[in-house]
Amino acid sequence: MKLYKKHLSPLQIKNIFDKYIVENELILADDLLFLYELVLYFRPKKPKEVVSVTLQELLDYLIENEEHRFLLAHYIHQILKGRKFSRLVSDAGILQDSDFLYEVRKRISSKILPYQPQKDTLEYVLNQVFYKETDFIWINKIPFSELMELFDLLQFKDVFVDVQDKEGPLSEVLYALGLITQRMSGRSMESNIINMVPEYTHLESPFLGFENEFLEIEKAIRSGFIRCLKPDDLNYKQLVILHKQCLEFVNQAFKNSSKFGITLKVNQSLLRIRQQLIRVEILMSLLVVKEAVDKKVNSVNLALKLIEYNCYKNNVKSLVSESTQLIAYEITQYSAKTGEHYITETSKEYFRMFKAALGGGFIVGILCVIKILLSKAETSDFGFAFLYSMNYAVGFIMIYLLSFTLATKQPAMTAATIIKSIEEGIKKQTNNNEKHSAFAGLFARLFRSQFIAFVGNVILAFPVALAIIWLIDLSTGINITDTKWHTLLSDVNPIESPAVFHAAIAGVFLFLSGIISGNVSNKNKHNQVYYRIQENPFLKQTLGIRKTSKLAFWLEKKWPGIASNFWFGVFMGSTHSIGNFLGLNLDIRHITFASGNIALGAYGADFALNWITWMWCFIGLIVIGFMNFIVSFALSLGLAFRSRNIPLYEVFSLQKSVWVHFKRHPMHFFFPPISPKKI
Repeated sequence: MKLYKKHLSPLQIKNIFDKYIVENELILADDLLFLYELVLYFRPKKPKEVVSVTLQELLDYLIENEEHRFLLAHYIHQILKGRKFSRLVSDAGILQDSDFLYEVRKRISSKILPYQPQKDTLEYVLNQVFYKETDFIWINKIPFSELMELFDLLQFKDVFVDVQDKEGPLSEVLYALGLITQRMSGRSMESNIINMVPEYTHLESPFLGFENEFLEIEKAIRSGFIRCLKPDDLNYKQLVILHKQCLEFVNQAFKNSSKFGITLKVNQSLLRIRQQLIRVEILMSLLVVKEAVDKKVNSVNLALKLIEYNCYKNNVKSLVSESTQLIAYEITQYSAKTGEHYITETSKEYFRMFKAALGGGFIVGILCVIKILLSKAETSDFGFAFLYSMNYAVGFIMIYLLSFTLATKQPAMTAATIIKSIEEGIKKQTNNNEKHSAFAGLFARLFRSQFIAFVGNVILAFPVALAIIWLIDLSTGINITDTKWHTLLSDVNPIESPAVFHAAIAGVFLFLSGIISGNVSNKNKHNQVYYRIQENPFLKQTLGIRKTSKLAFWLEKKWPGIASNFWFGVFMGSTHSIGNFLGLNLDIRHITFASGNIALGAYGADFALNWITWMWCFIGLIVIGFMNFIVSFALSLGLAFRSRNIPLYEVFSLQKSVWVHFKRHPMHFFFPPISPKKI
C-alpha cells in the first residue's frame, strides 16, 4: 500500500491541453478524447494497491493558467449539458429480473461486450471515460477537499439552483426516485411476496404510504414551494419512518423463510426491493440541506454516486454473493438438522453408527456385484449410464430408508452443524486459543464417526461381494470377473490410475447431494407440498384422514433424502459415460465400493496377488476415503461459511484448534472417550 502520485509537471499538463485546443477552444463537446486522456493520466495501474490519489498538480495548474481553466470548464459544461441520467440512477446495479441465471448471463455478456446507451445520456459519457469497474476505487481515494476545489474552479452550479428546470439534475433525481418507489410498491403487492409476510395481511402497505408521501414532497419541490429538504421537515421525518417500515417488511420476509421456505425467484424479488430501498435512502439523503455548504457537498456526492453506480452495474461477484447467501443458509439449515444424527458422542452412539455402517456395507457389496453383471450388457454409453445410475440410486435409497449409513455422506450433512460451534465461539470473543475449542471437540466427534463408518462399510462390503461372486461361480461355474480383475484392482491403485482425482469427483457429488436435499426441503416447504398432500380431498377419502396425514408426515421427513440419494446415484452412475462422450477420463471412486471391487478383483485373479498389490490396494482404499471425506467436507464447510457470512480466514484458527486438540487427545479422533464427558 502506498500513496499514488502521478507527478505531472506543468509542462506535461500544458501539452495535454495544447494537443486538443483548436482555434482557442477545446475540441467539440461530443468528442470525449480530451477528457479520456486527462483521466488516463491520473488512473493508477493497480487501484486497489494505492492508499490515496491526488489531483493537486492539476488544481495548481488550473489556478495558474486561467485561460486553460476557462476552456476546461466550458468543455465539461458542454459535455454535461442536458445529459439524462435518471435511468442510470434507477436501474444501474439493481436487479432487473427475478430470474437469477438470466441476470448473471446479462451481466457477463455486458462485461464482454458492454451495452452502449444513447449519446444524449450521462451514462454514455461515463462509459467512454470511466469504463473500468475499478475506476471508482481510485476516484473514491481522491481527497474530498480536492474534489470540492475542482468543483469551484470549474464553476459548477449545485443541483438545487434551478429546481423547476425539467431537464436539470434535480429533476432527474426526482424522476428516478419516483420510478423506484412505484416499482417497489408494485413488486411488494405481488402474491409471492405477500405470502412471505402474513403479519402485514391486514395492515396498510408501508410501500404505498412511502410512495404517497414522496409524491407530496416531489410536488412541493417541482412547484418551487421548497428548494430542498430540511432535516426537521415533518414530511421528510415521515418519509424516513415509512422507509424504515419498508425495510422491516423486507427483513421480516427474509426472516420468515425459515418457516415458509423460499424460492430463488422470491429471494431475487426481495433482494431487488432491498436494493431499491438502499438506493432511495442514498438519494433522499442528497436532497437534505442543513447548511448552505451542503448544497455543494451533495452535488459532489451525487457525481461520485453516479460514477459508482455506472462502474458496478455489471458486477457479477456482488450479484452471486447477495443472491445465494439466503438460499445457502436455508439449504445448510436443513443439513444442520439432519447432520446432528451423523455425529456420535457416546460409546453407545458410536457402536450404533458401526452397526448402521455394516448395513450400508452389506448393500454396497451387493451393488458391486450387480454393476459387474450390468457391465456385460450389450448397450450404448447412454444405456450403461442409465443402468448404473438406477443400480446406485436404488441402493442408496434402500440404505437411507433402512437407516443404514454410507461412509462419506456425513461431511456434506454435518458442515452446517459444525458452523454453529464456530458462530458460538466467535460470539463469545474469548482469546484466540480458546474461542474455537468447541469446534475442535465437535470435529473430533465427526472424525471418529466418519472413521467408524468407513470401518463398518469396508469390512462388510468386502466379504459380502466375495460371498456373492463365489456363490455365482459355484452355481453357474462362471467367474464373472475373470477378465476384469486387473481393471478392478488397478482402478483402486493411486499410482496406476487417477484414483485420487476420481475420488475427488465422488466428493463433489457427495456435496451436491447435500445441496439437493436442502433445496428440495426448502422448496417443498415454500410450496406447502406436504400440507397440500395432507388436505388433499381425494387422498383423504381414499386412504382416510389419519393415513393421509401419516403419508404427508413421512414424505416431509423422507422425501428430501430420497431425492438426494436418487440424484447421487445418477451422478455416480453416469460420470463414466459422460467422460466417454467428452473424451475425458472421468469416473468415480468411493471407499465402500472400492472395498467391494478389491474383493471381486482378488477373486477374479484366484487370489494370486503379491503383497505389493495388496499393499497398494490398502493404501488406495485409505487415499480414496480421505479424498471423499476432505472434498465433500471442504465444499460443504465453504457453503456453510458463505451462508453465515463468516470470513474464510477463520479457517486458520480452526486448523490450529484442531491440531491442539489432537495433540491433547489423539485417540478421541478414532474412539469415544471412556469418560461420559462430552468431547
